[in-house]
Order: sequence, then structure tokens, then C-alpha cells
Amino acid sequence: MKSQLIAFACTAAVMTATAQTPGTDPLLEQAAAAFRKDDFKGAFELINKAIAADAKHLGARVTLATYHSRLREYEKAAEAYGAAMPLAPNPNRVRIKRAEELFRAGKIKESLVDFDKFNETEPAVAPHNWQRGIALYYAGRFADGVKQFEIHQTVNKNDVENAVWHFLCLARAQSLAEAKHHLIPISGDARVPMAEIHKLFAGKATPEDVLAAAKAAPSQGRSAEPLFYANLYLGIYFEATGDAAKAREYIFKAAGRANENGYMGDVARVHADILKKQEKK
Repeated sequence: MKSQLIAFACTAAVMTATAQTPGTDPLLEQAAAAFRKDDFKGAFELINKAIAADAKHLGARVTLATYHSRLREYEKAAEAYGAAMPLAPNPNRVRIKRAEELFRAGKIKESLVDFDKFNETEPAVAPHNWQRGIALYYAGRFADGVKQFEIHQTVNKNDVENAVWHFLCLARAQSLAEAKHHLIPISGDARVPMAEIHKLFAGKATPEDVLAAAKAAPSQGRSAEPLFYANLYLGIYFEATGDAAKAREYIFKAAGRANENGYMGDVARVHADILKKQEKK
């Protein structure tokens, strides 16, 4: 998904809410230097030393959460954000960060407690909360997901991914035919292979068209790998249309590149973990 307004705004709000930030606190500066050198144990020791010196050190607790997240220790990151919430001038801006970490940890229902609370207390920002919409899909709250992606469309009009997730929720809330009939029209999403993905869900392209477009394009950076997105949305497409074997094949391919593709990489990984758990039943 393209819109990152909430994540950026909340991170900035949390880190500027205290004078004790990594740029001004000697212990946090040392922790940052240690972390850059992959001395993670030393970095955490320095951060915990800062917290021991000042239990209300918001910057230290946010830094602790951030470093745990970078190491993909998502439950620890969520716990650290939880400890930071009572210290923040606006706890809700920390709540949304905890929600993301809980989702990454596969605790989807728990993440929605925070995502829902954020929307209730920040209605003006709620349309940007596409992360909630994805969590709603995996929690089986499909009608709520339809509504979230519809309001997100008002602030992010050219995002094929929003149209696809709206489609997925509507297909499960009502029917595949209704989802096809109400597929949100999108123009202007220049990311490869988003145009082909939209056509696929509209019934105007094939999976082969999506793969061909992705393979013909060079990698565009950390959060814009064409083949990753082709695999993710082909997996989701096959799941929506009832081909469980192909869904698994492509979701697992996408999950194999999760670490290089930001939040949507985490979505692929969480989806793959859900499939693995279903196979064990």
C-alpha cells in the first residue's frame, strides 16, 4: 500500500514528544552507534540503562521498541510500545505503532483492539488506516474491512492495492460476483505490475500477464519489488477464486521475500503462517 501517512506522522509525533531523543541523549546516541555495528546486546543494555535512570524516558522506550522491531522481535516491540503509551502526550499515536507490531507478530485480534481504538479517537485520521483494513480481512471482519477500504479510497485514490483489498473483503462479505461488479476503478498507479493486477481482478488479464510484467521490470527498491507484489496478489487472487494449491504456492513465494518488502512483506509472512497453521489441523 502506498499511503504511509499514519506511520510517518505517529513516529515523528512520538519521537518529538520528548527532549530525550537519540540525537540529544548520550546513552541513546551510544546505543544507536552500537546498533549500527550490530552490537545489539550492547545497544539494549544502554537503552535499559537510560530507562533505569529515568523510568519516564519516552524516547528510550520508543527506541527500545524500534530496535526490537528492526530485529523482527515483534512481540517485544509491541510490549515496549505498550510501556511507552502512558508516557506519551498523545498515547494514541503510540497505540497505532503497537497495533502494527502486534499484527506483525500474528496477533491479529489483539492488533485490532488498538487499530479500532485509534479510529475511534482519531476519526479525522481514520481514513488513512489501511493497516486496520488488512487486519480486519484476516480477522474475518469482512464488512468492516469493506468500509475501511472505502474510506481509505477518499484519501488514496490511485492505489490498486486498496481496490484489491476492498475486492477481497467484499467477496467474502457478499460474493465474488459482487466484488467484481464493484471493483474500484483505479488510474495513475504506475508501480509495476499494479496495472496488470487490477486487470486480473477485473477479469481482463491473466496470471501470466501479471508475471510477465513483473519479470520484465527491474527491481525498484526495498518496498517496490515487482515480483514480490506479483506473487502476493496472485496468491490472494487464487485464494479468492478458490484455488487453494496455487494460492499457497504464490503466497509462500511472496513470504520468501518478506524481509525486503516492508509492511506488505509482513502481510505475506503472516498470511503464510496462517496457511501453515491450517495445514496442521
